[in-house]
Formats: sequence, structure tokens, C-alpha cells
Amino acid sequence: MHEIDFLRVVVDDTDVCSYLPDQTARMPLSLPVGEITAGRLDQLLAAGYRRAGSFFYRTKCPSCVACQPLRLDVTEFRPRRSQRRAQKLGDRELVTRVGQPTVDQQRVELFNRHRYGRNLDRGEPPANSSDYRAFLLSPHGIALELSLWYRDQLIAISITDVGATSLSAVYCFFHPDFSWLSPGTYSIVRQIDLAKTSSRRWLYLGMYVADNRHLRYKARYGPHQRLIERKWQEFFSSSQK
Repeated sequence: MHEIDFLRVVVDDTDVCSYLPDQTARMPLSLPVGEITAGRLDQLLAAGYRRAGSFFYRTKCPSCVACQPLRLDVTEFRPRRSQRRAQKLGDRELVTRVGQPTVDQQRVELFNRHRYGRNLDRGEPPANSSDYRAFLLSPHGIALELSLWYRDQLIAISITDVGATSLSAVYCFFHPDFSWLSPGTYSIVRQIDLAKTSSRRWLYLGMYVADNRHLRYKARYGPHQRLIERKWQEFFSSSQK
């Protein structure tokens, strides 16, 4: 795996882990030197980096290696029955729009509904427009927004970074009252479709953490690869339910 020479670390602190609270996290935040091209984004993703706003990061925790970046080869993806059902339901009931990420009141309100409805807020105050922009939007010009609409109501947003050969699911959030439509699953299915139709091989789904209930679901998409000890290793789904 090639080293990344176009990032500069600007913050490198330890903190309580937001995924496993009994662990100490270290996720140095880096800013790019020069332009982030589609090819450079592919390099970062293949090396295990994620994006948050302007920054790129990957874990360097002192005593824990539970976080494993996970990606799908969309040409090999085989959906489970539950994922096929979610796709069929979403295709029937939802409208997908793809465009540039934007910030407005309905998006910020949806973001906060998701955080509080799924207990992801960690006691923090509601996000405002500036928080939303700083967390999700990219000054590097590499992001798209996939929005899901049910009868003209916005119910889900996926922010997706676009590389030359890959897509990266940066963050997905949805209205908890519409969980019956499986918007999280459908958002991933739509990103897989987008990768296929745009001739991109990889969809990166972020960190898989086996002991975190909000992140372990990613292993249900398969076959997939996880980055372990700097090598991408293949995993096959044990069930197609």
C-alpha cells in the first residue's frame, strides 16, 4: 500500500472513543496539500481514510484496532433477500434525486431528527447550518447528495464522495418515522447502482466495528473487503436472509 504524501496532520489528540466508550481514540485530522483529484481520493480511500468536512482521517488508536474500513466490489455484490425487499419497496415508494450537496433548514432538521431519534447526539446540542456544512460538505468538490423523497417529503440524505474508480458513503441520515421504508438500506443499494452505472468498481461504507450496534450492519453487505493490518481481506456473508 502506497504512503500518502499529500496530507498534512493539523490536529492529533486522543479522546474517548465514540464507537467503543471504554477505549481511547486517536484519529489525526489531516488537510490536503494541493487539489484532491478523483484519483487522489481513490488513493485515500484505499489507504483507509475517511472524510469529515475539509479533513481526512484514519484511526491510529493506542490500544485498539476494532475499526476496520469496509468496501464493496459492486461487480461482485450479491444482495440478501432483505436487501432485495428493501430495493423493491424503495423503487416503488421513493424518488431518488442526485445533485450537489446543499444546506437548508429541512436538511438540518432531518439531520437532527436522525441524531436524536437514534441516540447519536452524545448529549450535544442540535446542529445548526454551520455545523452541517462543516461536517458534511466538501470544499474539495468531490461530493454528491442522494436524497430520498416519499410523496414529496424529504426522508433521507446520503452524502457520497466521488473518485475515479470508487464512491464513498460519507454519511447517511433519515427520518426515524420512515424506518418502515428501510431508507438506510435503500440508500446503500442506490449508491451501489450509481457506482455500477458510472463504471466505478468500489463503494466504501466507512468503518465496521463488530461491537458497535450502529456500525456492525455493514457486514451484512457482501461479499466485502475489510482493511486489516494494512491489507484488504475478503469476507463472505454467512447468510442471505
